[in-house]
Amino acid sequence: MNKLLLLKLHRWISLVFALPLLVIIVTGLILSFEPVTQVAAVKPGGIDAARVVALVKQYDPDGKARGLSINPAVQHITLLGRPGTEIDLASGAVTDRPALAGTFQWARMTHEHLIGIPGLTLISTIAMVTIMVIGILMGLPRLRNTLSGWHKGAAWFTLPLILLSPLTGICLELGLTFAGSTPAPAPARLSLADAINVVARDHDLAQVNSIGNRGGRLLARIIEGDELRAYAITPDGLSALPRNWPRLLHEGTWSTIGSLANVLISVVLLALLVTGVLIWTQRRLRRPNRARAFPAKPVVATSQSS
Repeated sequence: MNKLLLLKLHRWISLVFALPLLVIIVTGLILSFEPVTQVAAVKPGGIDAARVVALVKQYDPDGKARGLSINPAVQHITLLGRPGTEIDLASGAVTDRPALAGTFQWARMTHEHLIGIPGLTLISTIAMVTIMVIGILMGLPRLRNTLSGWHKGAAWFTLPLILLSPLTGICLELGLTFAGSTPAPAPARLSLADAINVVARDHDLAQVNSIGNRGGRLLARIIEGDELRAYAITPDGLSALPRNWPRLLHEGTWSTIGSLANVLISVVLLALLVTGVLIWTQRRLRRPNRARAFPAKPVVATSQSS
């Protein structure tokens, strides 16, 4: 395929989607730090299950909350719903959401929904993959100590990582888990308070990230080591769900290494986007200078005599 055509496609797709990609990458960079903070927040024995159950019954007597999240580092729980309820475990009073948790919540909502236009996140992510594929089709670059050389070198040397991130994002958007067949969702027959008690029988609540109803099932996300595992909650206890590798890889929750890798991926993607726009800007600014440096030759009319 014509390399000049590929270059134009690479450039203009990047420019058209520059703003949504910038938002996705920056919010992704913020979210890259969330798994590390979740693991660091675990304080064994720091959450009293009976206290949590009592507060859930106090603030959600009608059982309308769809779940809760736990932040053991600051002794805080959030009853999930519209609107949610923020509760301080020490005082039992309604309080504000912790600043860091609020930042992560804003970043997640923005990362997944952008400005609320349906499908924009998926389309932008597909555009990101397309940009990378076009870059591959243009062939191996000549590495030079220029802005363009660094742009191409960074893209090629980190290609597997930066390609994995949007591909797993597309899988999440399309609901692809590659986890094989899973049991059909069963009606959630447990109340939130009962679900907390079931989880607390086998796990320290300080390791529990969230408990809630998802897809017709009660699920718990529990930090084991430095991995965030998902469990189905039934009256008989917990059963581990197959690992959703697209989610684990995309969110970096499979390991602390995964979280740090996501930080690197986000930084590289941000650098590629910014340098790509700068390269285009520099070329646009050079064109008028070239036109002045090489003025058009005047056309001299000549006459022929017969």
